[in-house]
Amino acid sequence: MNAHYLFANRAAAGRALAQALEQVLAETDLADPVVLALPRGGVPVGFEVAQALGAPLDIIMVRKIGAPGHKEYGIGAIVDGAPPQIVLDHAIARTVGATDAYIEREVASELAEIERRRAAYRTGPPCQVKGRTAIVVDDGIATGNTVEAALRALAKSGPAKIILAVPVAPHGALARLRPLCDAVVCLATPEPFYAVGAHYADFGQTSDEEVVDLLARARPGCSQPSD
Repeated sequence: MNAHYLFANRAAAGRALAQALEQVLAETDLADPVVLALPRGGVPVGFEVAQALGAPLDIIMVRKIGAPGHKEYGIGAIVDGAPPQIVLDHAIARTVGATDAYIEREVASELAEIERRRAAYRTGPPCQVKGRTAIVVDDGIATGNTVEAALRALAKSGPAKIILAVPVAPHGALARLRPLCDAVVCLATPEPFYAVGAHYADFGQTSDEEVVDLLARARPGCSQPSD
């Protein structure tokens, strides 16, 4: 593998992340862990973590809100719920010309996509997180808006602890997210930071079929609440 890349693929990143998490769990009293991955790219990483820790795997339904004309450039994110959790970088939104009307349309569109994915991915009842150690996993962090939305929504479900675990992220994003977690595990914080995919030799898109398969293989014990 080219030395430029930190990880061969998402599965390799997940195995490396699991080793770091095993050390954290061994040193800290973190009861009854459950792994919560951000679909789609976070699921292969989360699967490896869940397998290594002997923990169930579930997903957090979160979607990026993209800039007008540049959907991959995130200006915020949304997590479904009652009510949905929306995180916006208002300064960036103004800079890229995202009006209130545009944002409303994007929120409605992304909520519809969340519902589609929920119907496609769900292979059983959602994991109970109340009173458990929730380990939030993604394949990496760029702006941090998507993960921030996920963390804020998760906190409302009453987990005993929240751990954010990612293979790669910029220092600035981690600093902003750290107050929302009890612990952060990140394998690499390269500077300058350009894009998550730049640190993977294979960063091909994760398919819906792969997500469904990994969730089905990891489902045992997911619906069991902690005592």
